[in-house]
Amino acid sequence: MANMTSSRSAAQVAAELGSAPAEEVEELLERFADDPRQQVRKACERARRRLQRERAERSRVEEMYARMAELGGSGVVVGVDEVGRGSVAGPLTVCAVCLPAEPLVWGLNDSKKLSPARRETLAARISDVAHAVGIAHIPAPEIDQKGMAAALRVAVARAVADTGLDPDCVLMDGNPLHAHPREKNVVHGDALVACIAAASIVAKVTRDELMVALGEEYPAWPLAESKGYASPEHIAAIQAHGLSPVHRVSFCGNFLKQDALF
Repeated sequence: MANMTSSRSAAQVAAELGSAPAEEVEELLERFADDPRQQVRKACERARRRLQRERAERSRVEEMYARMAELGGSGVVVGVDEVGRGSVAGPLTVCAVCLPAEPLVWGLNDSKKLSPARRETLAARISDVAHAVGIAHIPAPEIDQKGMAAALRVAVARAVADTGLDPDCVLMDGNPLHAHPREKNVVHGDALVACIAAASIVAKVTRDELMVALGEEYPAWPLAESKGYASPEHIAAIQAHGLSPVHRVSFCGNFLKQDALF
């Protein structure tokens, strides 16, 4: 062992431990376990911690898939989540996703816990492996007309229908909505159930891209930057320019004088 390890510099060993994929780290740790060099010992400890984190992360995602199977049963299962419920401009967007049991999409999580770049990568992966993905947008005028609760029910029904599937179970994030006859609700489901997390990611990426496009169409308001939410800059733009056609009039009363709402 000593002869094998001494033929390589400590820096080379540390670099290999730092870059090796998880499935190779355990073997490397065994190989260099008795290496007395301080740099190698520190690199081994870092590699052990990384391996523990990666195993914990894989276990977390595996539990999300197990929960999907447990709650959804053996039939066709669709996960549903929404984004944009609390924004003052842009649509309410709902996504429905049917995921296979395999391959697992590593990294699935509540979209709010992921960076934009990570969400985009995962959304592409979800689209590649999913049995079906459905999207529904409810535009601002329809939200004003129906109210948010009714708009959300309509959006869920449209998104599920857009998958082209007749699901045996619709797993939804949050409290009961009564939007689908086979609905089953899971509080914090976007962080707990694989297909709901997938829906939250695709919904977020899809709506964010739409808000960027709307920002180019209506440059007086920071729609791309705020994603339609009431940021200080967005409120200031509303007060300066009034409302665009994509603003929710019923959400903006606090920002405008009554005679400026229409």
